[in-house]
Amino acid sequence: MSTEVEIGRSKRALRAYSFDDIALVPARRTRDTSEVRVGWQIDAYHVDLPVMASPMDSVMSPETAIMVGRLGGIGVLDLEGLWTRYEDPTDALERIRRASPSQATSVLQEVYRAPVRPELITERLTQIRASGVVVAGRLSPAQTQRHWRTVLEAGVDLMVIRGSFVSAEHVSGAVEPLNLKRFIYELDVPVVVGGVTTYTAALHLMRTGAAGVLVGQGGGASSSVRQVLGLHMPMATAVADVAGARRDYLDESGGRYVHVIADGSVGNSGDVVKAIACGADAVMLGAALARAEEAPGGGYHWGAEARHERLPRGFRSYVGTVGTMAEILNGPSDRADGTLNIMGALRRTLATTGYADVKELQRVEVVLSPYAGSAGS
Repeated sequence: MSTEVEIGRSKRALRAYSFDDIALVPARRTRDTSEVRVGWQIDAYHVDLPVMASPMDSVMSPETAIMVGRLGGIGVLDLEGLWTRYEDPTDALERIRRASPSQATSVLQEVYRAPVRPELITERLTQIRASGVVVAGRLSPAQTQRHWRTVLEAGVDLMVIRGSFVSAEHVSGAVEPLNLKRFIYELDVPVVVGGVTTYTAALHLMRTGAAGVLVGQGGGASSSVRQVLGLHMPMATAVADVAGARRDYLDESGGRYVHVIADGSVGNSGDVVKAIACGADAVMLGAALARAEEAPGGGYHWGAEARHERLPRGFRSYVGTVGTMAEILNGPSDRADGTLNIMGALRRTLATTGYADVKELQRVEVVLSPYAGSAGS
């Protein structure tokens, strides 16, 4: 049962935990790292790594989406991003990188005023498909009805509907909201949808027929949703609650399994491990991959929330560069901070705790152990 605390005579609050608040416990059995498996399958698509690359222009271009696919994950291209607004977004990217901190948000807003061009959606997805990797593209809930036919005709394998907050029961008196259940039912491709951070919201999304649910508020390290809107849910609790919804929906539906994908606060290998320990089947990496030498952001990172024309809820942040995309995902590493060889660390944790694969790791014992940043913590 969740623990409630009183924050005043008229208000009680649930206690929630972040990834920094928990730790895994080594088990009595260990394994050789060569005997563990980190592969993941969603719908008909099996990949070698339980990783989706975040649909953020600082992370994903058509080229880096192909690169992530060839390295074993799934790259998700933002179909409302720079690559579908500009034939060549090189100058736009350079403007964003060169903007001063005080001007970065206004530059983002200006650059993203160019309209999304359907022919570029087709061109980019066709380019990714030609490489032979899993083709995944993201649309926002607000633009899904406008562009989904173009996306399907271009041959997408996985459609991702991603926003800061996505619900199955959007209320609007101005426009007809997207009916997710009807929309997903009529599609011929699996849909991953989110973000959500609570049991109830996740359960409702699972009932729409989604193949996967994104847990988080979008934006990750470049999000200011908590400062602007006052909304936040620590990710350890969010993932565990949504995993609980998956378990209950599995019973309710007679065996239909919905994948849980942690999308936020997953900045290093330890966070990846903890997300899976809390119940995630896979992780969506943003800032972690924005640090790659090949990343379009050139060491800078931003998301869709940062470019909103009326109420920005994110910012351009500097994350630096630590290595190649291959080194970040599969090593080798010359750093001790968990930013390189993320999958190697996951394999080592599996071996140390005695579990054979990622799904088994969801059963690992977890303790509350707030991290103070010292060697003795």
